[in-house]
Parts: sequence; structure tokens; C-alpha cells
Amino acid sequence: MSMSNDSMAIHTSANKQSFLRKNKLAIAPWLFLAPGLIMFILYVIAPIFQSIWISFFEWDGLSEKTWVGMANYHELFEDRDFYRSLKNNVIWLVMYMLAVPIGLFIALFLNQNVWGIRLYKSLFFFPFVISQVVVGLVFSWFYDPSNGIIALIYSLWDGKPPAILANEDYVTYGIIAAGLWPQIAYCMILFLTGLNNVSPDQVEAGRLDGAKGWRMLWHVILPQLRPATFIAVVVTVIGALRSFDLISIMTQGGPYGSSRVLAYYMYETALSEYGYRMGYGAAIAVILFLIMMVYISFLLWRMYQQEKSGG
Repeated sequence: MSMSNDSMAIHTSANKQSFLRKNKLAIAPWLFLAPGLIMFILYVIAPIFQSIWISFFEWDGLSEKTWVGMANYHELFEDRDFYRSLKNNVIWLVMYMLAVPIGLFIALFLNQNVWGIRLYKSLFFFPFVISQVVVGLVFSWFYDPSNGIIALIYSLWDGKPPAILANEDYVTYGIIAAGLWPQIAYCMILFLTGLNNVSPDQVEAGRLDGAKGWRMLWHVILPQLRPATFIAVVVTVIGALRSFDLISIMTQGGPYGSSRVLAYYMYETALSEYGYRMGYGAAIAVILFLIMMVYISFLLWRMYQQEKSGG
């Protein structure tokens, strides 16, 4: 009996070894991916579902949760501050997309073999490595109406500089300008990487066909930059929709809430001294997540259709 059990154990072990040996090429990638997948599930996927669940409760983060169903969402869609924050997010999204074409043209300018081009690349790359906090502080000084850069420029013509961060009409655009500085640098890096992978054979074939200037760019260069363009657009969309740090540093949502976006309004409602309404903040987070998913899903679908059609 013991001999039979031993032989079965040996047979099972041999089967396992043969299975692993036969499928090692298929298993190996998953072993390398497993730590990243586990972290992604724990710190990205699980919090998303947790936020959706919390949005159905009234909760201050400490006491017992109270089930309120869709009440947080009903209140949200009647909240003027929510619509104001949503409008600012739309402005951020539209203005932030300028980073993609500007980053592309800077990359085209820097993609040359001339003396001193490495210095220029370093100068344009510099904003990307600066903390957003530092960017916010620098631009706050630029906009200072008493002794900032803009005040000095206006003083040359004896003009009165505008208080950009204190004006409800200008404040959002002033913060977006600060955010565009590092975002353009990031898009530039993506396009520079893409330009290094452009096929010289296709460029040469385009020249033989008489393509140059805009025709070369549109018909030969840009089609090969499609992956870099897709990443640049997605990252820019995400950056516009989750804008928080510059607003927190430069205005804290002011004046009178005119520079709030959804991410900052979510923080202000759920975590600041004005709120501690975790359920309501989670509802704002869910709406922001859905908006982000709609944009990214649309971009993925468009890219899939282009790859499918080969155009």
C-alpha cells in the first residue's frame, strides 16, 4: 500500500514538472507580472469599487455609515458648486490639449543635429523634473501684482497689472498656464522619443516623391508618431481632469470657489475642515472617474479603429 502511495506521489510530481517544463514560456511572463498586478488590484481597482460603495452612504470617516442610496448623487446634480467645478474641468481639458501640438513642434525643433542642441533640450526638459509645488509657487510670484514679473512688465508702460489669481475671470486660465509649462515638456519628451523611432527609409521615400515641409510632416512623420500622440493625449486628458496640486498651492479654490475643479471640490468636501462628508466626496470622485473613463475609452476606440483600417 505504501509503495502504491509513493509511486502515485512520484507520478504526480513528475506530471507537475512536465507541465511546468512544457508551459514555462507561457507561465514566466505571468510570474513577472504578478507583483505589479497584485499592487494594481490592491491600490487601484479595489479603491475604485470602495469609493463607489462609500458614495451610497452618509459618513464622516469615523462614525457608523448611514445608507442613503442615491441621495448623494441627487444632491450633487443640484449643487451649483459642482457645476462650477465641472465647467472649470472642461476649460482645463480644452486648454490643456494645447500641450500636445506645442510639445510636438518643440520636439521637431529639438530633433536636429546642431551645435548646442543638448543645452536647448535640457532647458525644455527642465520644467518636467520640477515639482508641481515649485511650479505653483513660481507662477504665484509671476502673477504677484505688486512685484512679480507681470507687474514689472506693466510698470514699463506705467500700467496697472491685473491681480490674476484674485480675479474670478482670469484665475482659472492663470493656473492652467502654470500647468501647461511642465505638461508641454512631458509631451515634448514623448514626441522626441517617437521621432527617434521614425523610419529613415520612409522619410527618404517621401523625399523622392516630392514631399517636404507640411506634406512630409502630415503624410510621413505624423502617421509614425501615432503611438506617441496617443500616449500624449491620454496623459494630458488625465492630467487635466485630475488637476489638484496647482490649485491647492496657488488659490486653494478661490477666489470664492471660482478656481475649483472636481478633484479639489472632492477634497474640500470630504477631507478639509469644511466637509468630512466622505460619501458626498466619493460621489464626486465617481463622477470624475466616469468622465475620465468616457474620454479614455473614446480615445482607445478611435485608435483601435485606425489600426483596424490601417489608416
